[in-house]
Amino acid sequence: MRSITTLDLQYAHRFYGFQGEAQYLHGHTGSMTIEVEDTVEPGVNMVFPCNEIKKTAWNVLKNFDHALILREDDPLLPAILAVYEKQGIKDGSPQNTMKGEAFKTELATAYPDCRLVVTKETLTVEGMIKIAYDLLKDKLNIVKITFTSGDNAASADFKAPTEERPRCPLCGISLNENGVCPKCGYVKR
Repeated sequence: MRSITTLDLQYAHRFYGFQGEAQYLHGHTGSMTIEVEDTVEPGVNMVFPCNEIKKTAWNVLKNFDHALILREDDPLLPAILAVYEKQGIKDGSPQNTMKGEAFKTELATAYPDCRLVVTKETLTVEGMIKIAYDLLKDKLNIVKITFTSGDNAASADFKAPTEERPRCPLCGISLNENGVCPKCGYVKR
């Protein structure tokens, strides 16, 4: 069975090297739907609480919200960083409170202090799905991600992990490596 949740991301990007309207810097409101599959946890009668899926995903993906997303070879990147440096906001500002933890993967690097994500490939809806799955695959049993942005949409199916992740019978979320629920404190005996 599946639990499904959706979250929204607002971001700016451009398709560097593209011969169309998307070559210009522009913004989007994107909507990501994440489907998690597992057995129904008897104690809570659900696969995984949707609010916990959203919280887990948001902790990572909030770096994309209200961010500028540029490809690593985009000539705008050094110019943007120079402007941020001149403004004194390259290393953050007191108003920058919506940032997540910095990350660096093969596909993307997040610089939360300056609300910037640098990607290996042009950020299309397909690219966003690849990056999101890469960041979340070890945290959730994701079997499908759909991302829509403007008139663009893509969807990808993933094979559910075969190893079982122990979950809390009181709230349904995954137990940590010590068998403790990070939400309610339940301890597996």
